[in-house]
Amino acid sequence: MTSDTDRPLWRLGASDLIGYAGVTGDAQADLLVIGGGFTGCAAALEAANRGARVVLVEAAQIGHGGSGRNVGLVNAGLWLPPDQVCAALGDDAGMRLVAALGAAPDAVFGLINTHGIACEARRAGTLHLAHAPSGLRDLEHRLAQGNRTGAPLRLLDAGETAARTGSAAFHGALFDPRAGTIQPLQYCRGLARAAQVAGAAIHEHAPVSRLTRQGDHWAARIGAYTLRADAVLMATNAYHRGMGAPRGAAPTYVPVRYSQFATAPLSPEMRARILPEGEGAWDTAMVMSSIRTDAVGRLIVGGIGDVAGAGRGVHHAWARRKLAALYPDLRDIAFEHVWQGDIAMTSDHVPKVVAFGPNALSIFGYSGRGIGPGTVFGTAAARALTGGGMDALPLAPVAGHREPLAPIKRHYYETGAILTHAISARRRLS
Repeated sequence: MTSDTDRPLWRLGASDLIGYAGVTGDAQADLLVIGGGFTGCAAALEAANRGARVVLVEAAQIGHGGSGRNVGLVNAGLWLPPDQVCAALGDDAGMRLVAALGAAPDAVFGLINTHGIACEARRAGTLHLAHAPSGLRDLEHRLAQGNRTGAPLRLLDAGETAARTGSAAFHGALFDPRAGTIQPLQYCRGLARAAQVAGAAIHEHAPVSRLTRQGDHWAARIGAYTLRADAVLMATNAYHRGMGAPRGAAPTYVPVRYSQFATAPLSPEMRARILPEGEGAWDTAMVMSSIRTDAVGRLIVGGIGDVAGAGRGVHHAWARRKLAALYPDLRDIAFEHVWQGDIAMTSDHVPKVVAFGPNALSIFGYSGRGIGPGTVFGTAAARALTGGGMDALPLAPVAGHREPLAPIKRHYYETGAILTHAISARRRLS
């Protein structure tokens, strides 16, 4: 089993791991993008296609952060149902965001098709699984809200859910045909490659030490060099590194760790029974977990919790019990890969767009929904910062955002995950 929890499975299966050079001199750009995840790479691609001079800098490697550690579910919408989005933003702004993110899978799979990105893309839908009768009631509410806003959701009974998942552990499921699964690191790196082909300059191992406003432009210091740009997008999300920057540029969020456990490839017989149509799935439990398969038939079980932290033993034991509870005949199959990543959580579970200066945006806080929202927000930010105006954004920018008591909340989430996973040893898994 892979013991390096900082090296996700997706790196082993990524066919596009070519490196990009670091910054080797001063440069001038129309748009500077800081961060090489879904948001930054989608922005670089869109801006380059619009004819802008684009420079993207990534402190580590493209997809190093949450984009390369993702479960790989291309969901439509946010984790919140539409009524809660509207309660947080107001009806008009809420429905605008719901509509934009409802179309997020179209945006993702459209880019994959347009640019020939080889990322194991499969648009078979997703399953939101009812872990208990209370979860099924929650799904009934989500169905009504989704259908009312035009989402083609369908509620499955326990029998059809068992047939689709290969497990009798669930009370039903909400099926969303708009969604699907991808190999997330290959998708992210495919966006970067497409942006480079379109003319963007992509740089890895290029951490920004200082970002300042100088006259009518922005200046980013990277080693001994300075990159100057008319506009800047901060797209670092949960993997922001400390730098000198204007107030509001650094994202503020509650970091929540999510860990994943991948089995050895299943036998053909097991693959034909377990998620045979290839849907990605997650459940309604308060301490959420997920299941999916990859292109070679590994079953990947994910759950909230830091498998590299103090609770590592509890989380490992939980994953084994979870697997056995869902699929008793897989009780003895080995986990070959274990890894984790950080989620940028906001208190209201709504992403944030902060305008921290002239022609400057910081976008963060997808709360576990990185692929679709990251693609949509990155593309929209590129339009906004290259002449389209802020109306191009699916969410109006704010002057600043604070996340009070973030360290305490992080401890709360991890402690809750440890306790829930420990208690599950003494009762039926939730």
